[in-house]
Amino acid sequence: MSRSAHPAGPRHADVLPEGHYTAPPADLNTLDPKVWARTVDRDEQGVATIGGLRVTDLAEEFGTPAYFLDETDFRTRCRAWADAFGPDADVFYAGKAFLSRAIVRWLHEEGLNLDVCSGGELATALSAGMPAERIAFHGNNKSEAEIRRAVEAGVGRIVLDSFQEIVRVAHIAQSLGKRQRVQIRVTVGVEAHTHEFIATAHEDQKFGIALAGGQAAEAVRRALQLDGLELIGIHSHIGSQIFDMAGFEVSARRVVQLLAEVRDEHGVELPEIDLGGGLGIAYTSEDDPREPHEIAKALSEIVTRECESAGLRTPRISVEPGRAIVGPTAFTLYRVGTIKPLDGLRTYVSVDGGMSDNIRTALYDAEYSVSLVSRVSDAEPMLSRVVGKHCESGDIVVRDAFLPADLAPGDLIAVPATGAYCRSMASNYNHALRPPVVAVRDGEARVIVRRETEEDLLRLDVG
Repeated sequence: MSRSAHPAGPRHADVLPEGHYTAPPADLNTLDPKVWARTVDRDEQGVATIGGLRVTDLAEEFGTPAYFLDETDFRTRCRAWADAFGPDADVFYAGKAFLSRAIVRWLHEEGLNLDVCSGGELATALSAGMPAERIAFHGNNKSEAEIRRAVEAGVGRIVLDSFQEIVRVAHIAQSLGKRQRVQIRVTVGVEAHTHEFIATAHEDQKFGIALAGGQAAEAVRRALQLDGLELIGIHSHIGSQIFDMAGFEVSARRVVQLLAEVRDEHGVELPEIDLGGGLGIAYTSEDDPREPHEIAKALSEIVTRECESAGLRTPRISVEPGRAIVGPTAFTLYRVGTIKPLDGLRTYVSVDGGMSDNIRTALYDAEYSVSLVSRVSDAEPMLSRVVGKHCESGDIVVRDAFLPADLAPGDLIAVPATGAYCRSMASNYNHALRPPVVAVRDGEARVIVRRETEEDLLRLDVG
């Protein structure tokens, strides 16, 4: 196969009216450990490996596109979060980031709890053996059937998201002869520095009950009066992909103020406070995420300081990392199909996946990295846009990145940090088949979520 360089397409992004880079990286063959899973490396022939297995061999066995997940990295990150917060706090993995029965078993084995937000996620958790008391159930519009199943199972907490839900959960719990532990999710009016679609603590959005206007205080009054509920605390979540701790400080201060108001009005000190998740990860070398021990120290100091100022006992803290655990542990492997240079602009590199396996670029304008992984190259850098095979001009996987100018059809390229939300938000657009998730550990690979087949698609089509 010819690997001649493509003559068209600029070498530097600063000629463009848009773009995320001003110059190509010094070495296109380097796999930055900041954005790749812990066991990813290159072998002596320059082929990328994960868990000691070559991506060329993995592509041959499992096909492309496919998600490859570093189990060692996932477990290591679970332990890092658990160790950072210690026995006096709770770490709930946010299942919405990516959930499967294998993930549930790993969480259980590593001592983490699990946050779910739908009946399907709850079913997955229970089927894989997660103790119900270690499950938290979220969601802004839980159905009565979902609530009943959660209460019957004995989930450790249900996070109440509206006045209607306060009554709904209380009624169902009482009808079952149970007293359900609950938290109230409040919106604290914090504008997180993130995309507007994933900022969740400002008032103008669908989640939670606003502190403004005394609504959260009224929610507490109602919950404390209902026999079917045991109110254990307040929940707050300010957004996703956040690097700045300032938002958490403001959020904690306002939640603690509510706790003080509850004590003053009702003579009750609620024992728990959940500050949510949303901590960012490195999608590119420019991102600089915090380590779990830094986050734990900062949050603990913030809550302790605010509680001391309010004369409150420090409540038990909960956090909900999802992306921060699973995001960096996986990459998506693609095979290059067509290469289309546009003179003076960039080169379009089409792969065998696209927005059906990673909608985040189209939905959030998310930034990703990409590397040639089936070999190394000394060719000049070529400003590229990695796109999928779907019938949408917005079908973009990586908006602007540098790949070697000798890139050719059949090469394997990989996009790191796709462990969170990519498989969870995957679709069958254009009747695409959703890729498998393959876990790799210590030289062994196994499918934990199989690739869809045409039979799967047709089985649902009963017309």
